[in-house]
Amino acid sequence: MLARRMGVIAAVVLAAEGAAAQAPPARRQVIAASTLFDGRGGVLHDTRVVIENGRIVAIDPAAGPVDHDLRGLVVMPGWIDSHVHITWSFGLNGKDAGAQVDTPDAAYRAAANAWVTLLAGFTTVQSVGSLSDLSLRDAIARGQLPGPRILTSGEPLLGRGPATGSPDEVRAEIRARKDAGVDLIKIFAAGGILHGPPTLSAEQLYAACDEARRQGLRTLVHAYRDAVRLATRAGCTQIEHGLDATDDDLRLLAAMGTYLDPQGGLILETYRVNKERYLGRPFYTEQAFAALDSARPLQHDLLRRAARVPGLRILFGTDAIAGAHGRNAEDFIFRVRDAGVTPMNAMTSAQSLAAEALGLQREIGTIAPGFQADIIALAGDPITDITAVRRVAFVMKGGVVYKNAR
Repeated sequence: MLARRMGVIAAVVLAAEGAAAQAPPARRQVIAASTLFDGRGGVLHDTRVVIENGRIVAIDPAAGPVDHDLRGLVVMPGWIDSHVHITWSFGLNGKDAGAQVDTPDAAYRAAANAWVTLLAGFTTVQSVGSLSDLSLRDAIARGQLPGPRILTSGEPLLGRGPATGSPDEVRAEIRARKDAGVDLIKIFAAGGILHGPPTLSAEQLYAACDEARRQGLRTLVHAYRDAVRLATRAGCTQIEHGLDATDDDLRLLAAMGTYLDPQGGLILETYRVNKERYLGRPFYTEQAFAALDSARPLQHDLLRRAARVPGLRILFGTDAIAGAHGRNAEDFIFRVRDAGVTPMNAMTSAQSLAAEALGLQREIGTIAPGFQADIIALAGDPITDITAVRRVAFVMKGGVVYKNAR
């Protein structure tokens, strides 16, 4: 099945190659900016960014000549979404098809998801939960398709209690995923929203996260309630969702240096708007949708409480699925408007902090010499009007301009 999936993606790539691939960046480019967010919370005015061979080499107000005049816009590092499902789409019948990419149509839909995500200002995403992501990741990295830089877990480790295996068997599963070429490990340590106890024991979680660390891989753990504390104590890298975590749990996260990746509302709004397209698919029952509806205030409460915990590193991750790709930035609006996150913290959670969580803090997420030239510009200031995140006018990734709508 994997070979078939990769073959279909390869066929799509060959059909798109040439039309989609961008010309190499010019040796030297200069961006003029009247307002520039550096991705770390700093703001510069009336300056210029010098780029050579896809990297930023200087911030110099006197540099010239100007290739991209972005004065009047707000310039900042490209956004990073720490949790997406980039290959999930709606099928020809209009219903959720999950990560199916074993037909040419599904593979084209996956490529389209990548394209609209990039145009929305997301130059890097972390896609977790599908083998399909690996071939799409590699096609984009080779320049055969346009899209965000992708880091992926491939298939997740599913917590099924004792059936998951002994600690030694769990370690073997982690090594197998490493051999498959994943960038990180996704672990399900809990069931659905508001459902049931942890699905992995403390020993299984420790084996998974410890073995991943030995293999040089990060761990991202789907966890609610008690599973949040178990995964944190097991030394896992990042907690996803985290609903019903107590204040003590959040303080433990901060003390352990564990990242928290809660969602602000886009995922639940996507389910609400597209309910008929999901209903009837596995796991999507009327009862499940009732649970999803009840989770919205829990998401906002978690974000508010987490923001009050000193030192807790809170990431931007949307859990983007079919119906959400290209709309990732809407989650900024939910966070600021409904959960009280400050606009600048919302930005940096998807820039320097997210880069740090991905282990790419020396590569992306910041506008400074030495970093990749992943640069976007908004027609509006998100500090005074968070809806400006909908108005992305310029997108550059690795020195290549993919959008310039000035």
